[in-house]
Amino acid sequence: METVIGIIVGLLIITFLVVVHELGHALVARRNGVIVEEFGIGFPPKIWGRKVKKSPLGNNVLFSINLLPLGGFVKLQGEHDSDKKKGDYGAASFWQKTNILLAGVAMNWAVAVVLFTILAAIGIPKIIPNQFSIPADTTVLNQPVEIVSVGKESPAEKAGLRSGDKILRFADAPLEQKSALATLAEQHKGEKVSVVYSRGGTEYTTSATLRADNADKKGYLGVTSAQQELVRSTWSAPVVGVGLTAQLSWVTLQGVGDLLVKAVTNIALQLSPDEKTRQDASQTLSSIGDGVAGPVGIYGVIFPAAEKAGFVHLVLLSAIISLTLAVMNILPIPALDGGRWFVTWLYRLRKKVLTQEIEEKIHGIGFMVLMALVVLVTIADIGKLRG
Repeated sequence: METVIGIIVGLLIITFLVVVHELGHALVARRNGVIVEEFGIGFPPKIWGRKVKKSPLGNNVLFSINLLPLGGFVKLQGEHDSDKKKGDYGAASFWQKTNILLAGVAMNWAVAVVLFTILAAIGIPKIIPNQFSIPADTTVLNQPVEIVSVGKESPAEKAGLRSGDKILRFADAPLEQKSALATLAEQHKGEKVSVVYSRGGTEYTTSATLRADNADKKGYLGVTSAQQELVRSTWSAPVVGVGLTAQLSWVTLQGVGDLLVKAVTNIALQLSPDEKTRQDASQTLSSIGDGVAGPVGIYGVIFPAAEKAGFVHLVLLSAIISLTLAVMNILPIPALDGGRWFVTWLYRLRKKVLTQEIEEKIHGIGFMVLMALVVLVTIADIGKLRG
């Protein structure tokens, strides 16, 4: 049931973020004289639609709700660069097209700033080294010690402890630091101790008989634990929101670049005559695949886990996805906003006419490649779920 709730929450959040992105395109298009024909939530087939005579997006705009809850779309009049009637997107100037295409990126970036600002005010997890903050207005809060994994047949498993449980007291002592858990467990080795923990916001108490020795280094309690730091700001929260969004934008760009370089390099190494080189390349490609999530991974694993972890983690994931949408859409990838802008700019630079046929072919191929990647990653996601 928790997984189903997580998937529903994920669909709602992704749809919201994509609709906000498309709303940016629509608002700026209308402002630049381009006619908005339809604004849809979800993708066809259509469930409901209504033409509105006057709206913020213009006159006689068809607003629709569609069956597939995977985002949304905006349909502009004359969307090809070669369309030149009044009100066509194609008839807009290059500068106007740039504004329209970048508006979606700007909206997702702005959403990320707002979400990171909220998180900075209530306490944001420390997710990268040297995370942006204002030292004069920063308070570090240690979260409860959380169980990451439980060893098989361990004292923790026998006591009913599970991954995700937060240990509040151990052996009648408050647990404020992760290091204290190992110290207390060693002090009480072989003894039966009480463990007070939190699960899903409810506090429980259990007893665990600790192991008498730790020769195999699996721990006296038999768990792997972690402790997260929350960084809280007050007056500087909006500054932190902007600064962290900018910092993570750069980190995301670097990550995408490193991923592409590794993928291309190791695909090429598959052709090496040396067997060990091919094996090493295959392992690297496998590790790259493990670090990438598609729709199944996002909806079926990541969102349910974040929803279970609580409000802060759900907002953090939403902010990161909004930021990722912004960064990916600014890259010169055909079929995405950055790709559409790049192709338009390239033909303008070459002083060539970008015909409807050529434009559809370029972005059609780009879209098929993207869909193929989504399918491959989805297959990998299903394999991970089975594992």
